[in-house]
Amino acid sequence: MARAFDFPGGIHPPARKAASTQHRIATAALPRRVILPLGQHAGQPAEPCVEVGQRVDTGTRVAKAQGLISADVHASITGEVVAIGSYPVPHPAGREETCIVIEGDGIRDDWALLPSLDWRRADHATLHARLDASGVVGLGGAGFPTQVKARVRERNAIDTLIVNAAECEPYISADDMALREHAADVLEGARLIAKLSGAQRIIIGIEDDKPEAIRALERGIAAGQAHPLPISLKPFPARYPSGGEKQLIKRLLDREVPSRGLPADIGVLCHNPGTLLAALQAVRDGRPLVSRVITLTGEALARPGNVEARLGTPMNELLATAGLDDDRLARLIMGGPMMGMELSRLDLPVVKSSNCLIAATLDELPPPPAEQPCIRCGACEDACPAGLLPQQLYWFARSREHEKAELFNLFDCIECGACSYVCPSHIPLVDYYRAAKSEIRANAFEARKAEHAKHRFEFRQARIEREAAEKEARRQARAQAAKRPTSMAANSTTSAAESTAQPQPATADADLKSLRIAQAAAKAAVRKAEKVLARVSQSTSHKGQPQGQSDGEIEDLEVQLATARENLAAIEARLAAAKDAAAGTTQAPTPPSRSADTDQERTP
Repeated sequence: MARAFDFPGGIHPPARKAASTQHRIATAALPRRVILPLGQHAGQPAEPCVEVGQRVDTGTRVAKAQGLISADVHASITGEVVAIGSYPVPHPAGREETCIVIEGDGIRDDWALLPSLDWRRADHATLHARLDASGVVGLGGAGFPTQVKARVRERNAIDTLIVNAAECEPYISADDMALREHAADVLEGARLIAKLSGAQRIIIGIEDDKPEAIRALERGIAAGQAHPLPISLKPFPARYPSGGEKQLIKRLLDREVPSRGLPADIGVLCHNPGTLLAALQAVRDGRPLVSRVITLTGEALARPGNVEARLGTPMNELLATAGLDDDRLARLIMGGPMMGMELSRLDLPVVKSSNCLIAATLDELPPPPAEQPCIRCGACEDACPAGLLPQQLYWFARSREHEKAELFNLFDCIECGACSYVCPSHIPLVDYYRAAKSEIRANAFEARKAEHAKHRFEFRQARIEREAAEKEARRQARAQAAKRPTSMAANSTTSAAESTAQPQPATADADLKSLRIAQAAAKAAVRKAEKVLARVSQSTSHKGQPQGQSDGEIEDLEVQLATARENLAAIEARLAAAKDAAAGTTQAPTPPSRSADTDQERTP
């Protein structure tokens, strides 16, 4: 066994995986009706590209990705689009989102596959386009678009691809079963992603409580020894949350991901087996992401196991096939008991991040006891895998001292629930942290909106000043034209013209002064717009996605910068023209006076 390092804290909750790993992955029955949310991924929701009444085949794109962080959505059955509107989706608050509803007959399943590609010979642009067109996202729960992570080498140098096969949370066994049955394909998918990311090696991290998956991986690695990219398998003792990215990287490579940083910052990229399998199927088989493996488990089910189900399938249909006992059902949880979300209804659709459904009885997962005052025992600190001070963060979050919470690295909390699990006072610590994070993000978003409004106001003021300067310049030009002499024939006319022309230098100076003021304001507007846009762009490229900043706002800033530059160029052009005009007026020859001519004529 290869050497493994360690991370602080961690806990050992009951695994409860045996019930769902007794049988092979089954294929769920084809649903007659699917509900496809447009926000099944991190980032912006997709935009519908079909109409009500349109016929679609399985794999047809029905919604197109929007913005930098987004993903396409594809029809998961063959049928007719019957509705596009708001429907309940899996969410802790039970909210509704825009969804596309497709109805079929439950029998017909015509596929709209993409052309097959050989990833070994295809160039990077072709592979990126294929992943982009297939709607593949991270299937471990986060739902981050895979095509975005595949481009990480554009911003960071990656040396190691980690296959996160730990699957440390209780109950969930979808990745375990996928590795048992499709180890060779998972490894091929890992080589595909390694090619795109530029990784020089692949490391598979897996807990030692999955012996069958380990043996399947060992066979797959031995069969692919001819491939030049080295793959190493590193089993390690089971401990929650070994599957956290930062914890797994520490355990396998002894590298520390910086605070608020990403694995890519230290040359590492992580993917789970389900995502790698879906990526390979998209490239090799031309199959968009329309289904996923889901663990159905819990004591309220008579036949727990893992099934491959079409996205959008109502959860109650899947649970019914697993033998759901409605009378015993007390809680339905999507995900694991530590980091999953409790659902309030059974008819919600399966989405891309639905890796597990736990139909628990009251005895199995009883409701948490009432919260008691903190006794300052320090158990939460010992259990924290991120090396934080959960007790201090709790006090700061509770008293809404957000600056102090951020100073104590609140956003390094991975919300694993280990602190809440060991708390003898039954304090829902993670709930406090989530609430504080949400409030901090909301405040930051409002601050960005205010800054954005300030920039818009400043641009407007600069435009008003520019227009006022232009108007004043035109008025003075008209006044100058009206006062300009029309004839130089008579002495009286010449004298009047000279007396009238005397204030012209002052008028020209006033015109130049107004234009210089407008030029300074325009330059300030350009500098500020460049600074704001650079800061937003840097944040986007570092984090991989905008932090509360929509792509529309970024485009708006770019338009404002371009407008400010155009205004500056126009003002500078007018200023240069005014300077030239002033210089021409100053250098114009003065006609000789009559007395001088008379004196010259009288000179012998």
